[in-house]
Amino acid sequence: MRSSVVLGDLRVQKMARAGGGWSYTIVWPDVTVDEEADSYLRTHEGSGSQKTYAYYLVDHMRWRVRERLTTETITILDLFRYQGAVGAQVNMPYGQPWRVPPKRPYQTPALQVLAACLKGFYLHQCAVRGVNPELRDALDTRRLPTQADRNRALLGHVKTSMPANPLAPKGGTRRRHPKMLPNGTRPELMDVVNTARDRMVVTWLSDTSLRIGGLTGLHLVDLHLRDNAPCGDCQSPHIHVCHRWGNVNGAAAKIKPDWAMVDGVITKGEIYRVSPAMVSSYYEYMTTEYAQFAAGHGMLLIQLSGPRRGEPWSADAARGMLRRAGRRADLPGRIKPQAFRHQFTNNVMDVTDNDPHVAKAVGNWASAQMVDEVYGHPDLHSPQFVTALNKVWGEEE
Repeated sequence: MRSSVVLGDLRVQKMARAGGGWSYTIVWPDVTVDEEADSYLRTHEGSGSQKTYAYYLVDHMRWRVRERLTTETITILDLFRYQGAVGAQVNMPYGQPWRVPPKRPYQTPALQVLAACLKGFYLHQCAVRGVNPELRDALDTRRLPTQADRNRALLGHVKTSMPANPLAPKGGTRRRHPKMLPNGTRPELMDVVNTARDRMVVTWLSDTSLRIGGLTGLHLVDLHLRDNAPCGDCQSPHIHVCHRWGNVNGAAAKIKPDWAMVDGVITKGEIYRVSPAMVSSYYEYMTTEYAQFAAGHGMLLIQLSGPRRGEPWSADAARGMLRRAGRRADLPGRIKPQAFRHQFTNNVMDVTDNDPHVAKAVGNWASAQMVDEVYGHPDLHSPQFVTALNKVWGEEE
């Protein structure tokens, strides 16, 4: 078993930044910084990728210790072996599995992130330290551009090649059918949650495409829950999701558009329209639980019990609440916040006749093309579908 192997106990070290937020590096048991990992992670300073890459990289470096490999001696075949040991399909023997219970093998999305992390790390080391040119040549590969690549790029029609990652798993880059919520999730959860705060969370996740980090990172000043708010960004009731490094609960919005405080009013950021049900749930929460326990920090969601009552509520705590509520309601599977986002987008596509441009605007997605690829689907019972099928069958003139 992996737990019986002495790995040197490499770990990720979290450090507070002077300007707010956190930085991540990798340290050894004696608290000395691993210079290779630190030099690469510094290239992602100030981005959310730094934390993600730090945890992927520390796992890989522990595996290197077991395999007695270094940056100077590792080969592309060793990296393929590691990919196989953590869950990738590789056509070669990879030795002992690395991610063993209770940990689960990486799935395709995680393998894609891991591949990007490993390629970036080793290309950085090969360039900075001038070592292992064979590995550098094996990783620095190119491919022919696809039509999607040409469409995304400025002067895409003149592109002749694109960077490729030999470590990336084969297959599509997007999940065609993301996991939706079980039928009846919203009313079932509303019946079993215990507080006005939790009812508000279920309502706000159900009626928008908010991510959990954005929701738990909201401040009261971000909420413009009336018509014609002074920000001028939206005439209807709405909220501004603003990326802040210094939130006490560690919550941060994934997307980082510019925002500003102008004469005491939040402007710009990610803007989400709010429903009447969201406004009602907000006032129920604010006039009962928030008014009783708030500690003056200005954040929307607070802890309601325990020694830290009144302090900001974290994204992990919100995930735990949804997971426990799903079990109490006997809902199948694990209720996750991102499933609400998928369900909301799918519902918008259904009521707009699969118009990806409307779904993109409503859900603050990056592109209409992505929305169409992932959520677009024909209505098998629509008159247009039935007519087209009957014509093909020769049943209709």
